[in-house]
Amino acid sequence: MAALESEPGLSGLEEELTCSICLCLFSSPVTVPCGHNFCASCLELTWAGLSGGFSCPQCRATFAGRPQLQKNTVLCRVVEQLQGRSGAKGEEEENGDGEAGGCWAQEPPVSCDSCREAPAVQTCLTCTASFCAEHLRPHRDSPAFRDHQLCPPLRDLQQRKCPQHSRLFEFFCSNHGACICSLCLLGHKLCPTSPLEQAKAAAQSVLKKKLMELHNQSERTARAMSTVKTNQSQSSETASRKKELIRNEFSEIKAVIEERENEIMKAITEEEKRVWNKFDYIYGVLGNKKNEIQSLKDQIEMALTESDDVLFLKRAAALQKTSTKEAFVPVVEMDQNVIHSTYQAAILLKDVVKISVIQSRDKKEEAKLVKTKAPAAAHPNKPFVGKKPPGPHQAHKGQTIPPAQSTSQEETDTKEKKKAAKVAPTTTPAPASAAAAAKELMDSFLKKSREELLQYAANITLDYNTAHHTLVLSENYTRMSVLEITPSARRQHPQRFVDYRQVLGLQCFRKGVHYWEVQLQPGSFCGLGVCYGSMERHGPDSRLGRNGKSWCIEWLNAKISSWHNDVEKCLPNTKATKVGVLLHCEGGFVVFMAVGEKSNSVIYKFKAQFTEALYPAFWLFSSDAVLSLSHIKG
Repeated sequence: MAALESEPGLSGLEEELTCSICLCLFSSPVTVPCGHNFCASCLELTWAGLSGGFSCPQCRATFAGRPQLQKNTVLCRVVEQLQGRSGAKGEEEENGDGEAGGCWAQEPPVSCDSCREAPAVQTCLTCTASFCAEHLRPHRDSPAFRDHQLCPPLRDLQQRKCPQHSRLFEFFCSNHGACICSLCLLGHKLCPTSPLEQAKAAAQSVLKKKLMELHNQSERTARAMSTVKTNQSQSSETASRKKELIRNEFSEIKAVIEERENEIMKAITEEEKRVWNKFDYIYGVLGNKKNEIQSLKDQIEMALTESDDVLFLKRAAALQKTSTKEAFVPVVEMDQNVIHSTYQAAILLKDVVKISVIQSRDKKEEAKLVKTKAPAAAHPNKPFVGKKPPGPHQAHKGQTIPPAQSTSQEETDTKEKKKAAKVAPTTTPAPASAAAAAKELMDSFLKKSREELLQYAANITLDYNTAHHTLVLSENYTRMSVLEITPSARRQHPQRFVDYRQVLGLQCFRKGVHYWEVQLQPGSFCGLGVCYGSMERHGPDSRLGRNGKSWCIEWLNAKISSWHNDVEKCLPNTKATKVGVLLHCEGGFVVFMAVGEKSNSVIYKFKAQFTEALYPAFWLFSSDAVLSLSHIKG
């Protein structure tokens, strides 16, 4: 490098002969199709593991396939000649003057200011000039130069001079943080100044202290990081243990619920078996009756073939006296008391579990609020607030808690209060962030096209047991219309709507995203929406949208309105004859949209926190109204 810097022509040539990847002279240079050169090994490492998309590392030009690399022989010879000249120049410098060899190995020597040819061996700070051994002789021999200050050769003498007085810097001003000469002292007479050697020693002492402080701080930081990792591992272990305990508790809860489910299913299965056996018995009786009729038919056919008149009349007289009774099928139905009681038992169990969960959640929220408002110091007489509801293992009111246990509970309560006080400020904006996340989720679904929504398609079939007695279900229970018939024509069922022409879908949705489409008849009075399975089946609260358990939109000729919790909101009119329903259980929203050929437009959207399984719901008011469920493929 030193040899190249001494010759201006070679310095520019070296820049052109440098690989842009490793920033060194080319080694086995190769040329890519765009004309740039690189080391063969550097280019191989750059393209290693690529199956396509090869590009030039310098200009980013892309190639269709991996280029065939050819060695640039001309560039290789130029690099070899340049390296040979650099090696020869380095040998000359090593064989030169031993005194200057150590100093000039990496940079050119300081020239003598007198002859401008020989290298300087000393610099006189008094004369502010550098001298070779020959021109330095007067400073060594003549008494006139005895007081001149000599030092090793200095290259930057002009930078060591005061730009104002052209004198060497001798002092350092602490206030201004600058080196000054002796004439500058008049302008810095109120500033603390010191000679350069003392200022350097003081600065070195300060930096050494700072270095020691940084070293100690680094060690403390490393120990803190180790502590954090240890606490993190302990927290993870604690969470794992708690998860396992909670999993066991929920397993017991599930086992109890499954046991109750098995009992209910067993009761229904036994009733089904009883009815099945009755049907089997009736089927056997009818089979015997059929065989009896067939035997009589065979006898009559045989009698008709008799040629003897006397025998024929005898047989005919006997056969005419034989008679058969018409087949009778008794009414056999499942015991509705058993079916209804078992279903009500399941609903009751669901309500009990739901109420318990909601109460536990409310208690937890109240406990958080109390802990947030409570002072840092816990009252010693305050009772312990546990997380589990009262159970058989809880102490009775007449019993006392041992002192050790009471102290432990008070300490736990105090820790929980302090923890809640620290967490409370950061968790305050959580509802706002949750609402923003819910809005963002809904907006993301509203931006989807119909083709994207079809991946959540759900093909709905109508539940016959819930249909009002005036509704007719056809086309494999996907089409509903109105037919005036007497109520006695349809068997009563506990899930059947009594006062309004309504019917539910057979499918229920507890989680996930679901989408279905309904074909409307223009100019009809009808409604469609979703509801909980626990919605009333008779009375004013059994009408869609007139309670807190259903959400729907209604058409009354040209008027469209939304209903929920008996609150109506008029909506802009739409001429769509097909309506899509998008339900997101976890997101807490249901959207009604007019289905178009290319895109869907939103009619109305409900936001709610769903707590039960949801059923598609439909309502026909006018006698000519018809609704059809579209069969769509996701």
